[in-house]
Amino acid sequence: MKLTAPLLLALLSWLPLVNCAPSPDPGATGARHSGDVPEADGWRAEVVVTGLEHPWSIAWLPDGSALVTERPGRLRIIRAGALDPTPIAGTPEVLAHGQGGLLDVSLHPDFANNRLIYLTYAAGTKDANRTTLARARFDGTRLNDLDVIFKNAETKNDGQHFGSRILWLADRSLLLSIGDGGNPPIAFAGENIRNQAQRLGTHFGKILRLTADGQPHPDNPFIGRPGARPEIHTFGHRNIQGMALDPASGRVWANEHGSRGGDELNLIEPGQNYGWPAVTYSKEYWGPSISDEASRPGIPEPKIAWTPSKAPSGLAFYTGDRYPRWKGDLFSGSLKFGQIRRIDLDGEQVIGEEKLTIGSRVRDVRQGPDGYLYVLTDQDNGVLLRILPTDG
Repeated sequence: MKLTAPLLLALLSWLPLVNCAPSPDPGATGARHSGDVPEADGWRAEVVVTGLEHPWSIAWLPDGSALVTERPGRLRIIRAGALDPTPIAGTPEVLAHGQGGLLDVSLHPDFANNRLIYLTYAAGTKDANRTTLARARFDGTRLNDLDVIFKNAETKNDGQHFGSRILWLADRSLLLSIGDGGNPPIAFAGENIRNQAQRLGTHFGKILRLTADGQPHPDNPFIGRPGARPEIHTFGHRNIQGMALDPASGRVWANEHGSRGGDELNLIEPGQNYGWPAVTYSKEYWGPSISDEASRPGIPEPKIAWTPSKAPSGLAFYTGDRYPRWKGDLFSGSLKFGQIRRIDLDGEQVIGEEKLTIGSRVRDVRQGPDGYLYVLTDQDNGVLLRILPTDG
C-alpha cells in the first residue's frame, strides 16, 4: 500500500518493539496460536481527519457525523469530514493518567429518539481511581443531564487496565469490560490486584452485563450467589479493550491483552471463567510463566492466542458489502505492531488470519454507516483513516 505523509511520520515515531517468548506448541491445546501472518491485499488507507489527541473511540450519529473521544478528556465531533475545532461541552471530569482518561463512547440503540450517549472513563485520583460509566443527552453541541449510572465498586491505585469497552446486545442491555487493575506490584486486599479477576466479589477482570440504566441485568449468571457481584457476566479477564457482536448469530467476541505473550481472542459465553491469571499463556514481563497452566478443563480455550503480544485494541465484526471477501470476519486492532488483523471466521472457528499494516498504533476499528472500515490511531496527532478496497 501507499503510505500517506501522516502515516509515514507516524511510522517514523513508532517505538521499538519488545521481543517476546516463542509461541507454545500449537498442537498442545485447542487454541490457535498466532505469530506473524501474511499481509492482506486489495486495500489502501486514506486520511479522513487529523489533529486528534490520543483518540480512543468513535461512534456515528444518525446524520452521518461522528463523536470521537480523546483520552485527555475531550469529546470531539466530525461533521462532513471535518473536525470541529470546539470540543463538545458538558463532558465529565476524568483522570487522564497512564492508560486512563476519557475512553469509550457509545450511542443508546434508540438514540434517534432519546439522544442518550454513554461514556466510560477513569475517575478519581492517581492513588484511588476506578472505571466509571455515565450517560447524558446530546443536543448537537453539548452534553446535558450527565449521570453516573455505574462505577467499579472498589478503587485502585496507578493508571493501568481500565478495560472500558461498551457493547450493546439485541435486548438493549449492554456489556461493559473492566480491567484487572494492573500488573505487580499493584496490590488489592493484600495480594496482586490481578488475582481479583478470579474473585467474584469484585468487578476487576470482568465483563459486566447492565441494563440501560446501569443496573445488574436480571438474567446475570451470579445473581443470588453469596458474595458475588450481581453485575458479573464473565470473569477471569486481564484487560479487554475490544468487543464485537455478530448480529446474525448473537455471538459476542472479545480480544484482550495478555502480559508478555498470550493476548487472546475469545468467544464470550455468560457465566464462564476465562482463566486469567490462573490459566494463561502469558509470561511475566521479567521472564517466568505467570501460571503453570496454559489450559484447564472447564476454562474456554482462546480462539487465538497471540505470541508475541500484539496489544489488541478495538474489535469490529464486519457486516457490510464494501469488501465482499471480508464479510463476516473480525478486525482486531494492534497497538504494538501498528496493524489490523483480519480474522477469517467460519461460524465459531477461526480459519485464517492476515494483517493490514497501518504503520502506527491502532486504537479503534469500527464499521461506519457507509459500510467502510474506519481506524483511529493512538498518537499526539491522531488520525482517522478509512480503509478502501482496491480490487473492485
